[in-house]
Order: sequence, then C-alpha cells, then structure tokens
Amino acid sequence: MSLSPRTRLRRLPKRSVEEREQAYAIIDECLICHVAGFNGEHATVLPTAHWRMGDYVYLHGHGKNGLLRQLLDGQDASLCFTLIDGLVLAKSAFHHSMNYRSVVMFGKAEEVTGAHKAESMDAFVDKVSPGRAAQARPGNDIELKATLVLRIPISDWSCKVRVGPSSDDAEDLPLPVWSGVIPLSLQAGAPLPDYADGPLPVLPAGITVTKEGA
Repeated sequence: MSLSPRTRLRRLPKRSVEEREQAYAIIDECLICHVAGFNGEHATVLPTAHWRMGDYVYLHGHGKNGLLRQLLDGQDASLCFTLIDGLVLAKSAFHHSMNYRSVVMFGKAEEVTGAHKAESMDAFVDKVSPGRAAQARPGNDIELKATLVLRIPISDWSCKVRVGPSSDDAEDLPLPVWSGVIPLSLQAGAPLPDYADGPLPVLPAGITVTKEGA
C-alpha cells in the first residue's frame, strides 16, 4: 500500500485496508466512480463508468470532454469508488452510519492511443457484460477517433471499509429503540429485449430471457 499525506487515513484509521487485491476488488465491483479535477476556476466532479486493467484505472468520454481534457494538462486527478453494503441504525442519532467499502486514489492521467485503445475499450465492454466484446460489433475508426481514453496508475491510494453493527454507547443500550443493520445490494432485474419480434440473438453469458406467454 502506498501512503502519502493525501491518502493517509486520519479519521478512524482502524478501518484502513492495506491489501491491494481488496482495493482492486472494490474498483472492479463498482460500476461508477467519481472523478474530480480543477479547471483553474472551480472544482468539477464527474460520475462516470470506469474499468481496470492491471495497475491502471481507465476512463473514457467524448473527445471534447472538458474534465478529461483538463486531466491531460498534468494536474492530479482524484477518483473515488464506493460500495454501500448496509444502513446502520443505532439507538442514538449520533451513531447512525453505513457499512461500506471505498477506495480513493490520486494520479496523473495519460492518453491511451493506438492498438491499446481498442483493446482497452473491449475490456470496458467486457466489464459491463463478460464476453460481450466478442458478440458486439467493435468500434470503428470513426467511433474510436471520437472517443478519448485515459488511464491513471493505481499508485497513490487508500482503502477504507466499515462492517458490523452500530457502535452504541453503553448507557444507550437499554433504550427501547430498534437498532441493527439493513443490508443493501445492487441487483440486476430481468433483461428487457430491444426487439420483441424474431428469434432471440445470442445472449450475454449468464443472462436468460423468458418470452412472454412461454
């Protein structure tokens, strides 16, 4: 784990996680991250899809995306990845919390070009749905040219995790107030085909569709 003045946990350091593999698992499970930058006048935060290849986080957007263009000017980007696993209800208002897993990282972005650009976009499609890149039409030259792809090394980062019940004070335990954890999870619903007529095409791995009336 690489700690710097920016990534050293000062609030509840006992929740720090030092295993890089666990940080990578959080980054991979998150579907959205938040990217922060500064344009010289004000800060901007952009929620965006991301993906990881090795020790880098990749981002993409339109070739004229303002924030991504700013990150290519040499300023540090800040990225935050968060998964919420539960609402923690305590007997006192002060001790209400959430169970979560999070990663914060800083780094300088570099543009991805050439053959690796197309390869990285395939990795992004496969993150959305494993094996999908082999089924869908790949990006053509016009589409790839219109897309800006950046990568940021995962070198300056911290990981913080909270698990378990509330931390009620001993004097609050007799209070007749329910306390506990309400689990939360992100679940996929039944897929909705774009086209109702005709034979179903090959579906992504692990996904099934039931025809109406079947």
